[in-house]
Amino acid sequence: MQTIDWVIVAAYMVGTMALGLVLARRASGGLVDFFAGGRNIPWWLAGTSMAATTFSIDTPLYVAGVVGTRGIAGNWEWWNYAVAHVIMIYVFARLWRRAEIITDNELTELRYAGRPAAVLRATKGFLFAVVIGSIGAGYAMLAMVKVVDALQIFPSLGLDVGENGKLWAIIGVSVLVLAYAGVSGLWGVVATDFFQFFLALLGAIIVAVSAVSHVGGLGEVARLAQQTTGFDALSFTPFHFSGDGISWSRTAGITATTFFAYVTVLWWAFRRSDGGGEFIQRLSSVRTENDAEKAAWFFNMMHYVVRTWPWVIVAIVALALYPDLEDKELGYPMLMLDFLPAGMLGLVVASLVAAFMSTMSTLINWSASYMTNDLYARFIRPQAQGPELVMAARIASVLVTIIAGFAAFQSESIGTVYRLILALGTGPGLVLILRWYWWRINAWAELAAMLAGFIIGALTSLDRDWNPLTVDDFGMRLMITAGITMLIWVPVMLLTRPEPDEKLDAFYIRVRPGGPGWRRQRERTGVQPAQDLGKDLLRVLAGLAFLFGTMFAIGALLLLRWGTLGMMSILALVGIFALRRLGRSQIAPAMPEPPTHPV
Repeated sequence: MQTIDWVIVAAYMVGTMALGLVLARRASGGLVDFFAGGRNIPWWLAGTSMAATTFSIDTPLYVAGVVGTRGIAGNWEWWNYAVAHVIMIYVFARLWRRAEIITDNELTELRYAGRPAAVLRATKGFLFAVVIGSIGAGYAMLAMVKVVDALQIFPSLGLDVGENGKLWAIIGVSVLVLAYAGVSGLWGVVATDFFQFFLALLGAIIVAVSAVSHVGGLGEVARLAQQTTGFDALSFTPFHFSGDGISWSRTAGITATTFFAYVTVLWWAFRRSDGGGEFIQRLSSVRTENDAEKAAWFFNMMHYVVRTWPWVIVAIVALALYPDLEDKELGYPMLMLDFLPAGMLGLVVASLVAAFMSTMSTLINWSASYMTNDLYARFIRPQAQGPELVMAARIASVLVTIIAGFAAFQSESIGTVYRLILALGTGPGLVLILRWYWWRINAWAELAAMLAGFIIGALTSLDRDWNPLTVDDFGMRLMITAGITMLIWVPVMLLTRPEPDEKLDAFYIRVRPGGPGWRRQRERTGVQPAQDLGKDLLRVLAGLAFLFGTMFAIGALLLLRWGTLGMMSILALVGIFALRRLGRSQIAPAMPEPPTHPV
């Protein structure tokens, strides 16, 4: 890091801060302004922010580690979520926008009634705000420390600060993020996300182009990567195709059961099966239902089609140049140090800082939304009005940052806790899907699914001498957790009362979902659905064909795999043709389009 590099990084941070403060006035009216952008955020800005949120500072390092140990096919660990994300486009995006909520947790008391709904909302609000969001922010800080170590930031300044000193420096950057995220609300977060996303993407492309040029082109990169590994590192799937048929590949680190669980279980069993907290915040902030669908599509294209391959190409180059590297994740920063000149290095370091700031701003704003909307305004001060709620939101943002800093300093114990938090994610997903499409789902079913998933996931994940229930294979662990959770929540639902008719009718009239699960409400209210669920599911299949076909066609082109390029191009064309034939999602307008205001 030379002087010019530091100037670039500092200029970026100051510019981000200034932009956030300029937008502060947009967050002063109330919780809808602060956490939902006044429902006036353009779809392309919301979609970019969704993509930026999924790009943390450690994501390029994570992909380098995955490819280095498991090959390209190891990326199914996150590619599998594309199924849920395409479903989000056609099945859930419009429903979430129609619900007009501030947090996804607010839906619990729109869908369910009475004390069980209040208990569910309070429990989820605490878990998401204080536990999941804050610990996630703490881990983002720890990831930043790892990058700072790899890039030798402090030694280049002649400083020996120790691990705690590095963490305090990262917390200082987090306070800078708090300064604009806590003042400007969601508008500040999404506006800075826009610049942070494209800067982070540019950084990944610069590293990829520089490294490939040094090696001698993409063909040489592919040859060296295959030569230095003991498995088919360039295969897009963990299958081996030959004249004798299809067999399981020698791709390292991913078993058949794990791959099967990724593509058939995880996307519907995970707690974000119907969208996910930060995504729902963006979908609820756009102007219309059409905009919600566009934002969801834009996110999918940016996240899977555009951003996958710069990361993967860099990982393959690192695999070729550093075959003996023990920690494969360090291949990304090593390429930066080895091949980027002064000035360019500063730009790429700024891109990693941008990724960190984007993740932190989202986690601060998202967690504060639960604290304020689902805890403070709902249970502590229900009579609070606009200015008081905005002040509570800003105080909540400070609390989240403090808790995140504390979590980061507890790194040795947090690792176990965070694995338990991940275990909480598998199990309740099916209930979250069905609550939109079946009147019989009640608050007790969702509460039972959430708690059962956490307990079973914890018991199957904890590797302790006293625990005989540990399941080593990750895929089998997912399937066991999802299966047993279902065996618990279904009887709980059947043994408890359904929600009152008036609550179900009000929810149906507001959201108007399609499918057979609301037949009783349609007959009783006389209100027709605003969704053709059957056609939307066909759109999901077509969308998946287009998304995966396009993504793999680009990868095949970059890796010079002409047969795969032809097949994937055909798949993408079939998908786009089917989408055009199926037409629009909506069969009737669900609500009047709200008036728009100048951006």
